[in-house]
Amino acid sequence: MPGRGTRVTRRNPLSPKRQPPAQDGLFQGGLSQAGLSQPDGLDDIPVARRTARPGIPANRWLLRLTVASGSLLLGLVVLLLWRPQPLQRLLAPPPVKGLNARTGPDGRLLGHFPYTELAASDRVAVAPGLTLHRDAAAALLAMQRDAASSGVELVVLSAFRSITLQQDLFFGVKSERNQSARERAMVSAPPGFSEHSTGYAVDLGDGRAPATNLLPAFDQTEAFAWLQAHAARYHFILSFPRDNAQGVSYEPWHWRFEGSAEALQVFEPAQRLAR
Repeated sequence: MPGRGTRVTRRNPLSPKRQPPAQDGLFQGGLSQAGLSQPDGLDDIPVARRTARPGIPANRWLLRLTVASGSLLLGLVVLLLWRPQPLQRLLAPPPVKGLNARTGPDGRLLGHFPYTELAASDRVAVAPGLTLHRDAAAALLAMQRDAASSGVELVVLSAFRSITLQQDLFFGVKSERNQSARERAMVSAPPGFSEHSTGYAVDLGDGRAPATNLLPAFDQTEAFAWLQAHAARYHFILSFPRDNAQGVSYEPWHWRFEGSAEALQVFEPAQRLAR
């Protein structure tokens, strides 16, 4: 029986019995073995928080990594939508069958710009078996007449060439001469990339010096001297002068017509590169 002055605390029988807080067995055992008592208030801290490392939580840096990766992927998508040409060139097959080469950013293949084949309805004869675009043909014939009046004989060696013919010239001669594609492209365009297919380009020779036909020595003839002095009057320019920007070999015999809006548009990429 309690003595006088002793305060007795009676528990309400209707209230639930207080249970001791659950403890981490490993943590409690460690304290017990070490002879240490559990600090006050530790039993109110969840186990996960008691054992977590301080600093950035694992889910925080994982979220940052996910956001960074998503931003990078979004940037690549935007770049490809804005400038899809590099990816298209990479995924597209080579533009010329049998030639393991791809076009550059400006559309050139081994130095040559792409050109479409002139329709037969726009071609007229300038010599037996040789045709040009009707505009270029009229200018060429006038130029030949004026050159003849000066005692110069301009001979047409080659004019319009179909893409099929250009393919034979490129691959056939490449094989005969045991040339690489790069070597062959220095002197002949791949099919689909020749100015001759436009009907605006012509190869000229000197009728009095046939030994210089299609050779750099043509620039020593009277015909070439006359062309340098007068060809621009008929809207013909030398396509591949020395050290040209396209990297094509010097061809003093190869001239192209730029005397119409259509012709200027066709050769604008080449003109822009030259400038």
